Amino acid sequence: MVSADGYASGVTDCLEVATATETREVAVALARYAVGARLAGNAQVIGPVTSVFWHLGEEGTGEEWRLLLYTTADRYAELEAALLERHPWDNPQVTATPIVAGSADCLAWLSNSVSPEAGR
Repeated sequence: MVSADGYASGVTDCLEVATATETREVAVALARYAVGARLAGNAQVIGPVTSVFWHLGEEGTGEEWRLLLYTTADRYAELEAALLERHPWDNPQVTATPIVAGSADCLAWLSNSVSPEAGR
């Protein structure tokens, strides 16, 4: 639903997809591939961040670079597959969070950016 002031609310078909990498360069390379292939409309590399986790039965702490990518539900499976194929880790975190509200124009731009017809 879009309000009179251009604000979209309710469940949209847009997603924020997150992963992390050991280096900024790897995060940027994944972002460039995803955006270039129109699997994501845009991406943000944030970091470094400190992560605390369980891995191979032990608690760990490490420095990572967070990668946020923006796409639609229709493109998620392809984006996930591309990230998993190109990520240097054996079992990287790849999660998606629904975007439940946002600027109607921005969400329309995102949907158009990742449309299979985009860039033709």
